[in-house]
Amino acid sequence: MSTAIAHYIQGQPVANTSGRAQDVTNPATGAVTAQVGLAGVDQVNAAVAAAQAAFPKWADTPPIRRARVMFKFLELLNRHKDELAHLITAEHGKVFTDAQGEVSRGIDIVEFACGIPQLLKGDFTEQVSTGIDNWTLRQPLGVVAGITPFNFPVMVPMWMFPVAIAAGNTFVLKPSPTDPSASLRMAELLTEAGLPDGVFNVVQGDKVAVDALLENPDVKAISFVGSTPIANYIYETGARHGKRVQALGGAKNHMVVMPDADIDQAVDALIGAGYGSAGERCMAISVAVLVGDVADRLLPKLIERTKTLQVLDGENLAAEMGPIVTRAAHERITGYIDLGVKEGAKLLVDGRGFDGAKAGAGCADGFWMGGTLFDHVTPEMRIYKEEIFGPVLGCVRVDDLAAAVDLINAHEFGNGVSCFTRDGNVAREFGRRIQVGMVGINVPIPVPMAWHGFGGWKRSLFGDMHAYGEEGVRFYTKQKSIMQRWPESIGKGAEFVMPTAK
Repeated sequence: MSTAIAHYIQGQPVANTSGRAQDVTNPATGAVTAQVGLAGVDQVNAAVAAAQAAFPKWADTPPIRRARVMFKFLELLNRHKDELAHLITAEHGKVFTDAQGEVSRGIDIVEFACGIPQLLKGDFTEQVSTGIDNWTLRQPLGVVAGITPFNFPVMVPMWMFPVAIAAGNTFVLKPSPTDPSASLRMAELLTEAGLPDGVFNVVQGDKVAVDALLENPDVKAISFVGSTPIANYIYETGARHGKRVQALGGAKNHMVVMPDADIDQAVDALIGAGYGSAGERCMAISVAVLVGDVADRLLPKLIERTKTLQVLDGENLAAEMGPIVTRAAHERITGYIDLGVKEGAKLLVDGRGFDGAKAGAGCADGFWMGGTLFDHVTPEMRIYKEEIFGPVLGCVRVDDLAAAVDLINAHEFGNGVSCFTRDGNVAREFGRRIQVGMVGINVPIPVPMAWHGFGGWKRSLFGDMHAYGEEGVRFYTKQKSIMQRWPESIGKGAEFVMPTAK
């Protein structure tokens, strides 16, 4: 019998009560390893109620004491990071070294959150008007929630809850039911770190749980990472219910290769950024924009590297790419490859039909696919317009930098982009003119570090603030301005005007 995975509320595991569940599979083998409970409205509301009850005392806890809990959590994460990475590989399928990197990037955010006493400092102005001082402070919102995707079951939740909790909020996490185990392990480590019961809660679930969080009046803010249609829905629904919303959506990330680029470096970048984590990253490169004559020099090497990609069980340290996360995702990606052929793109390497038995013992029934490479992709094709979220790289040929910039700026998504060049002026102009939120110059996956914040433009982000960093602190707090004077400085008589600098 498979393991039952459920919820974590009020500092302890809680069994599911809705009667609904979903299979959790090991993508490498295709075997069902667990059943995750899908919460009903009552159980979601119970988690919110626990967070609401814990909020007043946690908000009154001095920031330095909240930071000490984060420091202890940081210590535990470093001690258990390989354990978390193995959980990711077992349920998501990404290779173990990539999973280790995911955990490390999440740890970076916790380290940032440990500095919350400095980050919450306000401003003070003495004598803004005669006898009046004015200052600002930042206070927590209350209960906040995170709705997170399957592709980063540790890192993306840690974009949210460490900053939110350190700032004095309480948190309800609704992770993806595809790979839910890591969320419960993080909850256990937070409890072990000394976090009071109810400050961090986990409810597993699907749309029922999402809608319950969106509709619950005690949830003051929602953070989301996922596809653009769902991000748009969460943004609109949350706003309608009076919530602050930060919803990160889809992507179609381009990498421009200029004629002067180092070809070997560009090929390495395209292989790693296009096929790493089986392309199941919102920052994956899915379009190579080849400028001028660079295509003829780059493609032979790119074809060879794609064909020899080490597609193996993620626990094998020689693996460069693991399986697709679910059978349904595998079928969707296969459908896009079929579509690309029908649309007239030239299929240079076909990842369909990869034999899972080559990936390792017991892997014959897993959700396997090799790297796929298209050339002569055009902007009218659906494989160019839509997010495939799989190991499919399309090459578009353009004449010059201006055409490359125009092509990218015309796309509905604006999450991440990269340009490979040796020309400083090209790099400067590209960075200034491109309409994308995160830009890499000779960096294929320009994910900002913990103190800079993550977010795209256009239909890749719904809301005003990016994730983590100082933007995250602003998202999870509200500013209050206080003006003060004392009786000795107050003149006689009523005042009929606002305070002025007099």
